[in-house]
Amino acid sequence: MKTIIGLTCVLLASLGTLIPNLTFGQDKVEVKTVVERLNNPCGIAIQPETGHVFVSDSGALRVVRIVDGKAEPVITGFPKDNYGKGPIYDIGPLGLVFIDKNTLVVGGGGKPDGEEMLRVYKIPAAGAAPIDATQMHGDPKTLPANGEIVGEGNFYGLAKGNQGIFVTCNGDDGKGWISLATINEGKVSNFERKIATKEATKVDAPVAITISPEGFLAVGQMGEITLAGDSLLTFYDETGKKLENFKTDLFDITGLAYGPKRGRLFATDFRWLDTDQGGLYKIIAIKDNYEKCKPQKIVSLNKPTALAFHPNGDLYITLAGNPVEGTGKPNGKLVMIKGLDAEPKK
Repeated sequence: MKTIIGLTCVLLASLGTLIPNLTFGQDKVEVKTVVERLNNPCGIAIQPETGHVFVSDSGALRVVRIVDGKAEPVITGFPKDNYGKGPIYDIGPLGLVFIDKNTLVVGGGGKPDGEEMLRVYKIPAAGAAPIDATQMHGDPKTLPANGEIVGEGNFYGLAKGNQGIFVTCNGDDGKGWISLATINEGKVSNFERKIATKEATKVDAPVAITISPEGFLAVGQMGEITLAGDSLLTFYDETGKKLENFKTDLFDITGLAYGPKRGRLFATDFRWLDTDQGGLYKIIAIKDNYEKCKPQKIVSLNKPTALAFHPNGDLYITLAGNPVEGTGKPNGKLVMIKGLDAEPKK
């Protein structure tokens, strides 16, 4: 199979779902704070049918549900680790994705590489008492070291595809694995390394992941947090075959999401080198040159870590805030941009 972008007229027809927006008009947006006092929130999932927003309040070692503008604990008591090279953040649960209305998959970040767990939970009803992180639905899955194979951890990005749940991992820096969790009767039946993204792209650290409208994997390769503008956007099919790879000029892609109504692709950039310059970007194709894309800044955001669209077109974004030290209080946030992906006016 030839690469998807830039070779034939037939294949170019799929560009609209890979990089869907060919316009350059600036979106005017208003960022609304939904919840404050979160501790390094790192993942968002929208519950099917209800539309409730779930957030991994990572530094607080819990998953919460947002109810009437408040964070309601759902799962508590996750183990703790840390990440970063000044600042250093506490981390527990990371990526979130729903299998179905009541079944949530949580990527762990609180244990050593090789011992880290991918966990599945049956979610208690709104208003019910939270469950402990040990109360899993089925056995947790790990990717342990085996001989020269390095153990995996920091399961940051989760995306539900046709084959199962695709998970970005941070362990073997020479491979940069995306792993695949196969689902059977609402439980993870198998968990294996699937795509060696470092070998495919020559750049470190797959972090963000989502599924394109055509069913391709869109992956944000973060790169080194000490290097400027090295993040990549790469597309794979679910077998692991690389389809296309783009330089983005973004620094540290932490999240990717397609709008549910217009199919546009958005990314968050943390920018460890200068977090005041981080933000939300729309990824657009360059007119008359389908082999290139560029990010268009929608709004500045300080330390964005994840994003997810509500089915109505509202976009939710988590902001890490500052690391909590001593008696300091967390200042992470969940913010929302209303109607960012609303239906275009006729």
